[in-house]
Amino acid sequence: MRVLGIETSCDETGIAIYDSTSGLLAHSIYSQISIHAPFGGVVPELASRDHIRKITPLIEEVLHQAKITIQDVNGIAYTKGPGLVGALLVGAMLGRTLGFALDVPTVGVHHLEGHLLSPFLESTPPSFPFLALLISGGHTELVMVEAMGCYRIIGDTLDDAVGEAFDKVGKLLGLGYPGGAALASLAEFGNPKRFHFPRPMVNRPGLDFSFSGLKTFALHTIETVSLDEQTKADIARAFQDAVIETLVIKCNRALKETRLRDLVIAGGVGANQALRRSLMELGEKMNVSLYFPRQEFCTDNGAMIAYVGCQRLLAGWKDDLLVQVHPRWLLSDVVSLKY
Repeated sequence: MRVLGIETSCDETGIAIYDSTSGLLAHSIYSQISIHAPFGGVVPELASRDHIRKITPLIEEVLHQAKITIQDVNGIAYTKGPGLVGALLVGAMLGRTLGFALDVPTVGVHHLEGHLLSPFLESTPPSFPFLALLISGGHTELVMVEAMGCYRIIGDTLDDAVGEAFDKVGKLLGLGYPGGAALASLAEFGNPKRFHFPRPMVNRPGLDFSFSGLKTFALHTIETVSLDEQTKADIARAFQDAVIETLVIKCNRALKETRLRDLVIAGGVGANQALRRSLMELGEKMNVSLYFPRQEFCTDNGAMIAYVGCQRLLAGWKDDLLVQVHPRWLLSDVVSLKY
């Protein structure tokens, strides 16, 4: 089966073609960073309008890369949620319209299921069951992935997610938008011994996270120092070190509790190189195999939607004519493929 995947949940337009026999044939991602940067964050209406402008040219580009025509597509997968309602509707309406016009089945995919299963786009995917650290946008979760479609959240954030905290502290440091990526780059030049930030909730039992207090600690630190470039780098380093150590401690604890031997890191923050190095060290110490999607698949992308959509279509899933999106959709509410 050859599936066209459409991702429009937020501020990236992602299109891909996945073949159940040959794997990923082509993909393309368009980022809206330059559009939202002047506002310091994503403007939903602008995001929706830009998806409308870019989605058809991107589909044409990906079909050209794959050396196929739209008539060669056997199924359509689109992001059904969670995300911005207007942005989701762009992909859903186009996906359903194409499916109706081509007389092929369509299926809506949970955005986070796409992230969780993105390592299956690689040549050496993990084996079920595995533990996943999902650090995407407004989500920071530890998930037991028992099978495709069977997800049990064993640790969640009580307030700010990691990505949100990175972006907010980046903004406090005057690093522009998106602040998280700029903060991670700046942290490479920071002195790790100048500041020490707390490691939130690591001295309590359980696997939940909280990063709001850490963000506030960063704010208070910024307010009490002269903010030259080196000081910015030192604060960025202290903040990033605190986040990374917290994530590593919780992953360590989750691996011991679940006794799982495979750990997947999924989502945008998974592209952070310092985090990857620390988790690789944890994997070596615990004799655990780690799986990261390639850098381009850490961010939102159509390839992960095409892959998951393909698996669901092969299992007999398909949408009816009613177009629905779910801006708020719990990962635990995703239905297993086996039912």
